[in-house]
Amino acid sequence: MDVVYGDSAPSFATVKFWAAEFKRGRTSLVDDERSGRQKTATTTDNIEKVHQMVLDDRRIKVREIAEAVGISKERVCHILTEDLGMKKLTARWVPRLLTQDQKRNRMNISEALLKQFKRNKSEFWRRLITVDETWIHHYTPETKAQSKQ
Repeated sequence: MDVVYGDSAPSFATVKFWAAEFKRGRTSLVDDERSGRQKTATTTDNIEKVHQMVLDDRRIKVREIAEAVGISKERVCHILTEDLGMKKLTARWVPRLLTQDQKRNRMNISEALLKQFKRNKSEFWRRLITVDETWIHHYTPETKAQSKQ
């Protein structure tokens, strides 16, 4: 097997185990049921509940979500970051990905800039403003204290 499969070949102990299992009459490679607590926290229902709670109040605390849904704070953090793809900015949970409106807005702006460039290249470059490591907002951003309210 090592010649054919190389590093991905199962170990001798694994082959020996499965050979013994099949000799005993086992016909499937699917794992048997195991004892212990079933995983019940990360269900689609709980993921939807957490998502809706965050959409309703972006300043909601992980502890509040955990108490309302009835799961641990660790599970809530896992759902928020891994399943919903969110991260915490200041005191708000925000999606990591752009919304459809944000994507559409970026596309419209890019198309408008491309039209201006094609219409008059020299004028386009004359009007272009570049900035390095400076944030210029088209709105007044909230301070950390304001975002925690």
